[in-house]
Amino acid sequence: MNTAIINIKTEISTKKQAQQVASKLGLSLSALINAYLKEVIKTKRVEFSLDETPSPYLIKVLRQARKNRKAGKGSPIFNTGEEAVKWLEEQGI
Repeated sequence: MNTAIINIKTEISTKKQAQQVASKLGLSLSALINAYLKEVIKTKRVEFSLDETPSPYLIKVLRQARKNRKAGKGSPIFNTGEEAVKWLEEQGI
């Protein structure tokens, strides 16, 4: 089998935690990463979940955006993707 080497930089704790997860699955970290890369190729999608809590700044900005939307502040505001596409077409975009 022909192989290539991929070098990445990551935090030491991230590598150790990933090695522990791989080990619990009965895999090496290399096998786990290879499986993930093959899945990306097969599905043409990158999916992952974030268990981290959003930052206070992000929460503040999202709250303000919701208030603005409810108040009708925006330029323009769409309720569906179809509305947005229609507007873009009308603009010649």
